Amino acid sequence: MSNTNLQKITGKTRMLCLLGDPVEHSQSPLMHNTACRLLDLDYAYLAFQVTIDHLPRTVEGLKLLGARGWNLTMPLKNAMVPLVDELTDAARLSGSVNTVINDNGRLIGHTTDGIGFMDSAKDAGYDLVKKDLVLLGAGGAASSIVVQAALDGVAAIHVFKRKNASWSSTEQFLSHIQAETGCVITLEDIHDEHALSQRIGNTNLLVNATNVGMAPDVDVSPVNEKLLYPELPVCDIIYNPMQTKLLRDAAAIGCPTFNGLYMLLYQGAASFEAWTGHEMPVEEIKKTLFTN
Repeated sequence: MSNTNLQKITGKTRMLCLLGDPVEHSQSPLMHNTACRLLDLDYAYLAFQVTIDHLPRTVEGLKLLGARGWNLTMPLKNAMVPLVDELTDAARLSGSVNTVINDNGRLIGHTTDGIGFMDSAKDAGYDLVKKDLVLLGAGGAASSIVVQAALDGVAAIHVFKRKNASWSSTEQFLSHIQAETGCVITLEDIHDEHALSQRIGNTNLLVNATNVGMAPDVDVSPVNEKLLYPELPVCDIIYNPMQTKLLRDAAAIGCPTFNGLYMLLYQGAASFEAWTGHEMPVEEIKKTLFTN
């Protein structure tokens, strides 16, 4: 390997990092370090396995070391909220932080997961402002999508989830987002096929934000394939496998589809810009790290 391909570490190199449990599988270090090398920026991005119990001490250590910022993955996104000095609107509304900016000891908590989704939809050719969205699921990823979509001006979001113990808290959360943003948000039972069919028949994009389609359920879809139709754009935020059963069913009848791979890219790009003040060279990153 030539020296031009090596990232330089100097006495002034600022640290960026990922905190989570586990983190060994993460593509974030490769993505961010590649971006720093391409832009000749003096940062290095590392990954650290950190439990919830050790998070407060880890954060204090990072502040003392002068780390410029860090990402958080499961199970730390909610636990980071009380440890910051300031929250962006998206982080406050979602109650989740996946990005921290260390501004000379003052910690700003942000969530870029929803930004990642919205930018990946734009990349796929869909501007969702003033449009309708059908969203399957109401977990952490879905909540971030709801918040950012509402903040960005999506007209209506129709959320479908199981009618289980978290139904009431989800209702309260979605009502709060609607009141704060003015976006029309509904909550309906994902097992109500009639309601789901009606919403899908009038939406601009169907998004799966559940884990249905991941191993071991790779041959299961959250939607009856009979509800799909050729003009319906379909997104599954799962990217392993690259083609879930939902996407295979949709593609088989001619639906335009995309997965969550670029959501990962664009949420990282938003974090990168917040830390460095530079736009991540996403097209180059796509070519080198995100080729299918």
